[in-house]
Amino acid sequence: MTRLSLALAASLLALSAPLRAEPPDPADPNLPRLKRLLATAPLIDGHNDWAEALAGKAGDKRWTMDLTKLDPAAYDTDIERLRQGMVGGQFWSVYVSPSLPGPEQVKATLEQIDLIKSIVRRYPNDFALARTAADVVAAKKAGKIASMMGAEGGGQIDESFSVLRAYAALGVGYLTLTHSKTISWADSATDNPQHDGLTPFGIAVVRELNRLGMLVDLAHVSEGTMLDAIAASRAPVIFSHSSARALTDHTRNVSDAVLKKVAENGGVVMVNFAPQYVSDARRIWGAEEGSLNALYNQPPLGGLYIGEPEKAKAAREAWLKAHPKPVVTVAMVADHVDHIAKVAGHDHVGLGGDYDGLVELPQGMSGVESYPALLLELMKRGWTDADIAKLAGGNILRVMAAAEKVAASMANEPPATATEKALDGDAKAAAK
Repeated sequence: MTRLSLALAASLLALSAPLRAEPPDPADPNLPRLKRLLATAPLIDGHNDWAEALAGKAGDKRWTMDLTKLDPAAYDTDIERLRQGMVGGQFWSVYVSPSLPGPEQVKATLEQIDLIKSIVRRYPNDFALARTAADVVAAKKAGKIASMMGAEGGGQIDESFSVLRAYAALGVGYLTLTHSKTISWADSATDNPQHDGLTPFGIAVVRELNRLGMLVDLAHVSEGTMLDAIAASRAPVIFSHSSARALTDHTRNVSDAVLKKVAENGGVVMVNFAPQYVSDARRIWGAEEGSLNALYNQPPLGGLYIGEPEKAKAAREAWLKAHPKPVVTVAMVADHVDHIAKVAGHDHVGLGGDYDGLVELPQGMSGVESYPALLLELMKRGWTDADIAKLAGGNILRVMAAAEKVAASMANEPPATATEKALDGDAKAAAK
């Protein structure tokens, strides 16, 4: 999930209206094949921010509003579009801001968990809560969308194993070790590193996740944290919504060196649809466009046209005319899927669209109805039914089942109880 500044978000939205996904061409020779495949093989996405979007946009109405069909200009997700997209399972993110104090993060996380459970309870014909691979399969057979949960940030446990175990008891299926900020025990991909990866407490978190059967999610973490977590984990890890760094050199993406480690670990990288993670040209353009406010008119420190808003506006418009926003397409997303499959293998790639967590999306992939467009593109490239089934959901189901077996093997091991201060105190004192 990308957290852009409000100014950048507003400018991006103003630049272009959202392009709605076109339905699959009924004449596409691969469409019947895809429908047959997804009738039995569940399509499972690793990360969707619908709960956060509902909380932010609908407020208290989120508990009672009709979610069958929502305004596509406001939301990427609703029940009708999930059905159109042939979605069989979804990890719903229970994200909260990493800037909140720890106790507030815990409270907000509990509210997000409650919202997901409320949605499932209100629409029993469409959703079923799922915690295990078997739960997902059963939901698919019943014609329902398996609903899992992922806590998107290690700060949400507030340095407490008790809180982590409470989340597990409530049905949360993975923990993303960091979000956008480095925390006391793990480095983030988008913040200055402090630990060169994981601290001893961070390693203990990974092992407790293994013991609980929760997945270790490495989206958002630094490469050092990725490598430390993979080395520490007894179970396969996931990247719930990340793409390939060889194609787009963003720190949120996964390098080829790490992709090879993921293959050795048995994990899965679930490809993110965020334009700045999919296109390097778009990544660079976004950084340059985002700097224009400071360059032209950034109070109180100044800018080229401080106090002259009309000149600043004209300069910005001239820059945008000379530097049109690069187009990001379904084919570019497919390139990332292809690359991960070639480097790590077809057993180690999945889908993590990040819907309702992005300011914009690739052309033709503007909502949860859009998965068929991506899968059809891959079929055109020669992907077999077996490989499409693995990508769509088979790989993440395998990882879930493997994590459950690891948890069973650790059933007699005691729960983690140490504090961050106790585990990391000596190491941090020595570092000073």
